[in-house]
Amino acid sequence: MPLFKKKAERRKSLSRKEISLARLENFRKEVITDHHMVQLGELCRRFQTDRENGLTPDQAASVLQKTGPNTLTPSHKVPEYIKFIKTLTHGFSLLLWIGAFLCFTAFIIRKFTTHEIDTDNLILGCVLVVVVVVTGCFMFFQEHKSQKIMESFANMVPPKATVIRGGETMTVMSKDLVVGDLVEMKFGDRIPADIRIIQSQGFKVDNSALTGESEPQYRGTDCSSDNILETKNFTFFSTNAVEGTAKGIVCETGDRTVMGRIAGLTARLQPNKTPIARELEHFMKIISVWACFLGVVFGSAALAMKYSWIEASLFLIGIIVANVPEGLLATVTVCLSVTAKRMAAKNCLVKNLEAVETLGSTSIICSDKTGTLTQNKMTVCHFWCDGRIINADSTTQQHEAEEYNKSEGFQTLMRCATLCNRAEFVHGEEDKPIQSRQVRGDASEEAILKFVELSHIHGNPADFRHKNPKLLEIPFSSVTKYQISIHAMEEGNCLVVMKGAPERILARCSKMCMKDGTEEMTDEMRILCDRAMTELAEKGERVLGFADLMLDSSYTKDYKFCAEPPNFPRKDLRFVGFMSLIDPPRPQVPDAVERCRSAGIKVVMVTGDHPITAKAIAQQVGIITAKEVIDAYNINTIETLPPNLKDKAIVIHGTALRDTTNQELDGILHSFKEIVFARTSPTQKLHIVESCQRLGEIVAVTGDGVNDAPALKKADIGIAMGISGSEVSQQSADMILLDDNFASIITGVEEGRRIFDNLKKSIAYTLAYEKAESDIMMRPPRNPKKDKLVTRKLYFLAYGHIGMIEALGGFFVYFAIMAENGFMPTRLLGLREEWDSETVNDLMDSFGQEWTYIHRKELEYTCYTAFMISVVVTQWADLIVCKTRINSMFKQGMGNMVLNVSLIVETVVACMLSYLPYMSYLKFYPILFRWWCYSFPFAIFIFIFDEARKWHIRKYPSGWYRKETYY
Repeated sequence: MPLFKKKAERRKSLSRKEISLARLENFRKEVITDHHMVQLGELCRRFQTDRENGLTPDQAASVLQKTGPNTLTPSHKVPEYIKFIKTLTHGFSLLLWIGAFLCFTAFIIRKFTTHEIDTDNLILGCVLVVVVVVTGCFMFFQEHKSQKIMESFANMVPPKATVIRGGETMTVMSKDLVVGDLVEMKFGDRIPADIRIIQSQGFKVDNSALTGESEPQYRGTDCSSDNILETKNFTFFSTNAVEGTAKGIVCETGDRTVMGRIAGLTARLQPNKTPIARELEHFMKIISVWACFLGVVFGSAALAMKYSWIEASLFLIGIIVANVPEGLLATVTVCLSVTAKRMAAKNCLVKNLEAVETLGSTSIICSDKTGTLTQNKMTVCHFWCDGRIINADSTTQQHEAEEYNKSEGFQTLMRCATLCNRAEFVHGEEDKPIQSRQVRGDASEEAILKFVELSHIHGNPADFRHKNPKLLEIPFSSVTKYQISIHAMEEGNCLVVMKGAPERILARCSKMCMKDGTEEMTDEMRILCDRAMTELAEKGERVLGFADLMLDSSYTKDYKFCAEPPNFPRKDLRFVGFMSLIDPPRPQVPDAVERCRSAGIKVVMVTGDHPITAKAIAQQVGIITAKEVIDAYNINTIETLPPNLKDKAIVIHGTALRDTTNQELDGILHSFKEIVFARTSPTQKLHIVESCQRLGEIVAVTGDGVNDAPALKKADIGIAMGISGSEVSQQSADMILLDDNFASIITGVEEGRRIFDNLKKSIAYTLAYEKAESDIMMRPPRNPKKDKLVTRKLYFLAYGHIGMIEALGGFFVYFAIMAENGFMPTRLLGLREEWDSETVNDLMDSFGQEWTYIHRKELEYTCYTAFMISVVVTQWADLIVCKTRINSMFKQGMGNMVLNVSLIVETVVACMLSYLPYMSYLKFYPILFRWWCYSFPFAIFIFIFDEARKWHIRKYPSGWYRKETYY
């Protein structure tokens, strides 16, 4: 037996990061299950439960111990102080910290070597620290207002649930719910888990947050689809029950529910760096290399000129710090903040400041349909009576309604629609516009009630119902697909009115209401009705049929009508017409989509709604303009796409998308200009965003539902709706449209493009408040790989053109003043050692005059001051020419009052430094007015030269100046 046992190899434990990544990959997968398809007996055996008595309390406790509570697992939180430190040290801030460190290093070296206090470097170092800390604090409080994504999901969890355990009905905490529990649900409840329905009485749920469907969805016991998100026998965690009652078996809890997977995916996704952050990082690398290169070159030159290593080191540090644009970080922050404030005034709330510029770089917008492109409220858009389809007038003025109001067929249809309707207006809102009034009832009946109220054919609907009281009602059922009510009419007879699925209504009718009265329904009439029904359905509208029957005198208001079994006629009714409803597009959207096209931005619809509805809305708003549209309902269609796709549009069903590879999806997004994705799951929306990003696009995603949250988080910029948007979508987004208006995005695009333009100009001069150039929305989105914030062209123009002229003006003033005081340029060569010697007090100038050390230094500092003044004067022109990149200044104008004031302030500060007493302590001395004038020709030359350069760019778009100086 061995003396020592070999230690069993310990299994390597996963780090917190690895666990989080593993969970993320798991959440990315599509929900694949057969819980909704297997026989109920098999499901009960699988979960060891009973369809009548549920689990026993002991079973429930055992399952709870194994699977854990029915809660959402929070992701790891980064402490706020770590976030603050990262804000202070990320990107460009790091370069300023290095600059401050070099300033303090130079101060310390001079202090310990020459025992002098170098106030210049000390002050500059302190200024750099203050700039970084102030801008860092501002950015932190703007961007890191604690993101509460998981908390917003947690708010969707109902506190309690009603379960049957061991045959007894009890109320338990939702977190104690387990797989196999038998749950009772009723209208008003929030669904506590993913549940398979086993009993249902008119049960409806609101799935809009999860699937984007505007209307409440019926839930019964029959499996209607392989896709769990579309089947009718399943309800999902955190959706709302809006009507009826039901009983079901819990199939998934907590993180394993559909909503739990969305929550986990959203919380763990890491968004990409914003384009402006990448640009600043790129600029930081360039400026760091450039500053170090210049520092080494001039430091080496100083050593070659026999300066001491300490003086050469200080010179090297000075050159490096001088090339660090200390004001750029503050400029960027001011630019973003000013624009964010301006956008807030236009109902765009910016949560992440950098997202402002991202919107300007956007090349593709993936937009949700319901609540974003549409109004998220059902509206009657067409009706059919008297043998023709008529546009419904939903305006308050009712001008178009005058054409059909007097029609007897329309009046009959309105009578039926008024009486066969359970919806009613909420009391106390009579003074509000009809479309703004709240209604008790489902979305379809609300739309019909508002249309009836607007038409006002039979007066107030409530009064009309009161005059013709209801004697019996059979509510809508998913089995019968119709609703019946019987009314005692004012005339004394009883009227049966019916509303429902058009094919079911037509099957029960033998007569038809026509222009000339009631006629027997013929085969030709049925064909006419079928054509009208198909035409409306193809527009993506929900079609309802209406019928009535005036009962004979044996049926009076005292007759005991009975629903089960029915003791009144339900056949041989009179068909009175159709009404079609749709969630209509917002009126501003078509123009906004057109403006996106002109700006080179591709708009793609990504929705959970039905493909026919999605296609119809896309055509109405202009997302689809092609004559030929490919409907891809399965993978076979995608695999057999024709080669020439430029002039075609495509509508892709979620089922086809589920079987599509990344390469195929990339190919579709690259080949088609007009695309609609319908019946998409939250995971598929995320895949679409990632595919766009793989193609190098800057992606904006708009949405309002929980199902949009992962895509909103992953997008380069996520845009949520402020009114109809869920809390989850708003927490996941970078920007919120307070008025839910898609057209506001165009405002953001223009503002974002203006920011990038102004930041480019800010490399040459600070321009945070400059208005956009006139062609900014006619340009295509910038290519992030080519159109950088800092380019070779910008350096060439700044250093090789404008900078050279400014430097020439400064040196001209410097040598002119020296010459006026006796030192010609040739005399200054090789004079440094004697000039800086405190012992030489009889230095001869070009005319034989003797200069003491103090007087020489006064002249030197006067020339320094004049050089600064020359820079100020030439920068007047530089500032003005930097207002535009291509347009003439005469076209742009001087309407930027902040800039105009800054010109005056800059000049006043220069005067104060030169003429105020005691400025000599800062090495500034007064200069004569004529010395100001020496710089004017250079400033005028800068203006004329740049106007000529821009004129040449406009006239010759392919010319040398365009290629080499258009930055």
